[in-house]
Amino acid sequence: MPWDLLIDRADLAHTELVEGPVPESGPGQAVLRVDRVGLTSNNITYAVFGDAMRYWDFFPTDPRDGVTYGRVPLWGFSVVQQSEVPELEVGTRLFGYVPTSSHLLIEPTHIGPKGLRDAAPHRQHLPAVYNSLTTTAGDLAYRPELEDLQALYRPLFLTSFVLADFITDNGCFGGDTVVLSSASSKTAYGTAFLLDDVRTVGLTSAGNREFVEGLGCYDQVVTYDDIAAMPEHRAVFVDVAGDGGIRRAVHERLAPVHSAIVGASHHDAPPDADAGAELPGAPPTFFFAPDQIRKRTEEWGPDGVDGRYAEAWARFAPVVSGWVDVEVGDGPAALEADWQATLAGSVSPSTGLVISF
Repeated sequence: MPWDLLIDRADLAHTELVEGPVPESGPGQAVLRVDRVGLTSNNITYAVFGDAMRYWDFFPTDPRDGVTYGRVPLWGFSVVQQSEVPELEVGTRLFGYVPTSSHLLIEPTHIGPKGLRDAAPHRQHLPAVYNSLTTTAGDLAYRPELEDLQALYRPLFLTSFVLADFITDNGCFGGDTVVLSSASSKTAYGTAFLLDDVRTVGLTSAGNREFVEGLGCYDQVVTYDDIAAMPEHRAVFVDVAGDGGIRRAVHERLAPVHSAIVGASHHDAPPDADAGAELPGAPPTFFFAPDQIRKRTEEWGPDGVDGRYAEAWARFAPVVSGWVDVEVGDGPAALEADWQATLAGSVSPSTGLVISF
């Protein structure tokens, strides 16, 4: 049966799994069947920043019983089930943004060997990079045997790739060290992996310290309790945790030369009691990957980002396959259970959640 997993935008732990009809494609439209997705703390970040960064706008849904629900964007594979567009064949396998649903109605444009863009009117105010779907046949980084790793890491490692490039493109903002919170997260350690020529420090919990040290991609690992004793450096701070208390502790110790907010893996952290006070160092700013992608596309040409990303992924994939144990769930109930576990922070950093439908 077709289904939607709806998440209460005011209470992310409140979810409803509901049945619904398969959308019918009209002229110029196509219906995708969602096939296989990854679920990580990155998807929690989409929900936490859903209003501020308009992530809820990609896959809108109507209120139910007075509750405003949303469908969280996921990254994964889908298959064209219906098509009223001659250039797009039924059975085409795509990778990109999909909802927490069994199906997605799109309006494909710019169709070519490498993919297409969804021109649905409600998405046109949103970044174009999120409206693109790539054919597996035209994806330079795609390998059939690595589909699960791609579903888990493609969006995260693309963020890591663009973030590492942003830091080096700006000469590390005059700093000599990059400090990353939530060092056990896939986005953080992907970034550290790519910062070959920069000293990196990973901040993590005491419980995750052994895992983070075992990755071997950080020059130093520091627990959150020891931030005040860190050696002083001219540091760039990459905040993947989104924890106001940790951010304040880092700023008070290091007064970073640049402070980038990237995620919210600690979405349930208690509020920072001094949140309104000015922080030492550069003011925290949101890192928005599409801006750097747009810049590099202009500088490197239309295939420059894809080609360089594919080279980086070819280096990273064999390494990361030894860092993560992939667990594959089956069906929408597994997606709902994995959402709750990820939201609660009960998923081991060494576990990768993939769901097949």
